[in-house]
Amino acid sequence: MEVLLKLAIVVVVGMIGGKIATKFKLPSVSGYLVAGLFLGPSFFDLVTKTDSVNFEIISELALSFIAFSIGSEFVYSEIKKMGKNVVVITLLEVIGAIGVVFSVMYFVFNQDFALSIVIASMSAATAPAATLMVMKQYRAHGPVTKTLLPVVALDDVFGIIAFGIALAVAKMSLNTSGSSGVMMFFEPVIEIVGSIGLGVLIGVVLAVVAKKQQTKDDLQIVSITAIALATGLSNWLGLSSLLTNIVVGTVLVNLLKHSGRVFGSVNDFVPIFYVLFFTLAGASLDLSILVSVGSMGIAYIFARGIGKYLGAFMGASIVKAPDTVRKYLGFALLPQGGISIGLSVIVRQQLPQYATMITTIIMFSVLVYETSGPIFAKIAISKAKEINGLDRMVDESLSEPIIKQEFVME
Repeated sequence: MEVLLKLAIVVVVGMIGGKIATKFKLPSVSGYLVAGLFLGPSFFDLVTKTDSVNFEIISELALSFIAFSIGSEFVYSEIKKMGKNVVVITLLEVIGAIGVVFSVMYFVFNQDFALSIVIASMSAATAPAATLMVMKQYRAHGPVTKTLLPVVALDDVFGIIAFGIALAVAKMSLNTSGSSGVMMFFEPVIEIVGSIGLGVLIGVVLAVVAKKQQTKDDLQIVSITAIALATGLSNWLGLSSLLTNIVVGTVLVNLLKHSGRVFGSVNDFVPIFYVLFFTLAGASLDLSILVSVGSMGIAYIFARGIGKYLGAFMGASIVKAPDTVRKYLGFALLPQGGISIGLSVIVRQQLPQYATMITTIIMFSVLVYETSGPIFAKIAISKAKEINGLDRMVDESLSEPIIKQEFVME
């Protein structure tokens, strides 16, 4: 089938899935994913495995736009107030997930130490795309939302570090030469430092150039070019395009006074990429995975969820975060996606003897968490009473000047 026709069908089916999900008061992203599932090999096989590979550029662009948007949440003045809190919460939820998953794999299922530590480290990363979409759809704002977005971004950084260390330890436990272990330890450090440096450079240039743009069209062209440049250079240099674009957005929001114009111009361009990304993500999932993972895959899912919730709860308790953050933040940290899949590719290269089992469990986890994760994220912001929080904030800001004006006239 012709490529553009197939993409058009993906968009239409995804939109229908999103509308149906909304009717049932579910996040539209869950509808995209389920609709995509029907297009994939599990049902009609309209989107084949070959198509999923060919359409990777769409997924990469969508993730880059999402990462750029996440960067906008790292406003220095606000992060300064909660910076230490975010680091503590993120660190503990990452440790919680890794600790519980490792314990289950190693002590309960008696798996090798190398397999247990590596797959445990892969449980740390949270897929930011689904979480961000839910926050945007329900215009959420409040303590949980403001804590969630920087935590989601930071736990990808911690996740990459944890994976690098775990892989080094696993290879050394299998009698890999010490030099390789040292190199594997430093590789994630180099990747993170390089990604941050590249993001800062592009972010500074974008802030300078964007300040001089007068029209919305020019602003949009400049912004999207910067995101594409950050993504392309990251891939070429072997860095993390996700982290680079997060840093670009962070630098921009802190250097440019009216940065909202830039983020708004990008947001006007990307909705169709989001629909394509999530629908294609659903199409790449295969229900036949359920047969092969058995009880271990199910145990991994529960262990990861419990670990993240308990870790987030403990972290929020230590920093004395609001009750809503302690109770509900963990529910919004469940989605798992692109980063974990990308790490499984590295496992296939470095530890081929464990690749089949680890990849199967991770793909099963992605299948479950990418469809149910957005629902739990909605539950979290609903219980925290933060749905439509942005609208309430706007209403309050509009009413405040009126009150002041009346006072002055009197």
